[in-house]
Amino acid sequence: MMNFTYKPLPWNITFAPGAVSNIRGMVEGLGFSKALILSTSGQSQNAQIVASHLGELIVGHFDQAKMHVPIETVKEASNLAKRLGADCTVSIGGGSTTGLGKALALRKNLPNIAIPTTYAGSEMTNIWGITEKGKKVTGRDDIVVPNLVIYDPELTLSLPPSVVGPSGLNALAQAVVNVATDAPNTMVSLMALEAIKDIAENLPAIISEPENLDARSKVLYGSSMAGASLGTGTTSLHHKLCHTFGGAFKTPHAETHAILLPHSVAYNAKATADGSQAVADAMGVTDAAIGIRDLALKVGAPTALKDIGISEQDIGKAVEIVLGMDFHNPEPITETRLRHMMENAYHGREPTIDQA
Repeated sequence: MMNFTYKPLPWNITFAPGAVSNIRGMVEGLGFSKALILSTSGQSQNAQIVASHLGELIVGHFDQAKMHVPIETVKEASNLAKRLGADCTVSIGGGSTTGLGKALALRKNLPNIAIPTTYAGSEMTNIWGITEKGKKVTGRDDIVVPNLVIYDPELTLSLPPSVVGPSGLNALAQAVVNVATDAPNTMVSLMALEAIKDIAENLPAIISEPENLDARSKVLYGSSMAGASLGTGTTSLHHKLCHTFGGAFKTPHAETHAILLPHSVAYNAKATADGSQAVADAMGVTDAAIGIRDLALKVGAPTALKDIGISEQDIGKAVEIVLGMDFHNPEPITETRLRHMMENAYHGREPTIDQA
């Protein structure tokens, strides 16, 4: 028998090729007139495109957004927003920039508009994260949900294959954890399964045909649905692991998700048998964990923690950090099983289950 509750987030979405050309009217329609553009230094070209359409609504541009949203960056951007009298931010880029916009919304109640150019999906969640003193603190608050999200697939055409693969796996993780779970929600699962199917089918096409706008559109849509499922769903071991490695060891966010996801799915496979099979079916494979790792290999995403700067000594520290956390997970978190999983991920081995 069905038994669930569901409360959607206050989403406001525009999705269309070329949508960014209409941003001025959308921003004015929300009642804003002093926008501070947020980006990384590497997103300057896309930031200039946005700026050309916003015109005199822009009061400044902060281009120092950083991965994992360091508290120092939040303070610097906050001071600039105050000095310029900004009444909203416009985040252009991936999860790092979206995360900065969320942090300013949380800390300064500054409305944020997000224009994703990767497949992070975080623009669809109420989850925020800020890193301070080597620890990434996360939480949920509806105030960080963007006042407007503009999806323009044309802005993703410049996203190189080296970013496409890991970014797509990052989005996939958000959907997978809400299907391979011991507490599925019918409404959330609908979005998550659609996301899994679209991402798994179209991500390889982007790698082989970088100019394939249809494939890029479908993966961008899939990442939106994946983010929506995470935003109204749940997290467990996988996201705690990613936050641990990102906060304590500064590993790249998307690549960390890509590496750990198949191992996290394998860890929980016994307790989430039906959900794991549903993930496999949506991907068109027989085993979810193996299928996810095969997809990562196909799109050129990294599959070993040792390849993104983690040492064998770091594994022990990561195990200790996770064991000290309090969170729900379908399978019990034990030191032996956790270490086995992390060692597999460190070496890039095939995901296996340790029953100890």
